[in-house]
Amino acid sequence: MINIIWGFFIIIGIIYALITNNINIINSTILESGKNCLDMMIQIFPVMAVWLGLMNIAKESGLLTKFSNKISPLLKFLFPDIPKNHESLGYIASNIVINIFGLGSAATPFGLKAMKSLQEINPKKDTASRSMITFLVLNTSGVTIVPTTIISLRMMHGSSNPTGIVILCVIATSCSTIGGLIMDRILARRYNK
Repeated sequence: MINIIWGFFIIIGIIYALITNNINIINSTILESGKNCLDMMIQIFPVMAVWLGLMNIAKESGLLTKFSNKISPLLKFLFPDIPKNHESLGYIASNIVINIFGLGSAATPFGLKAMKSLQEINPKKDTASRSMITFLVLNTSGVTIVPTTIISLRMMHGSSNPTGIVILCVIATSCSTIGGLIMDRILARRYNK
């Protein structure tokens, strides 16, 4: 659906540029967008590669399992349907840690592994389980303490204070996480009744 919306915006923009005889703006925008995209990828890729590597090392060394055990009371409260010491808890913990450091894209592989692992214990294979829905809410609205990607983007565009948004990001993501989890609980209770 989002592809259709963006496609619609692009087509409207091109038609408007043709009607107003500003076709040169389209050409320069296309070329600048390609350059900006490449610059952004070059600056963000090393950050993501480092964090993905660190998370993989943490997984192989058992650090993620230890972290999962440390936050297991919270995870057990949020995910009561998941058996104790199930591998999905480690993936969920990894996803939470990576999201805390603001690397949502780097958290995606762990999120996919967590969903696959949750699907294995899902009694209704054609319907998302309560734990899957809660994880999706938590992953989408995850608390970000260090918004690494946003800071690197602000640095790339020459911000005088790239870390100036940290406190606002913590407040915004905390509110979205708390609100999302409250709605998840309310809707889960309503659905169970």
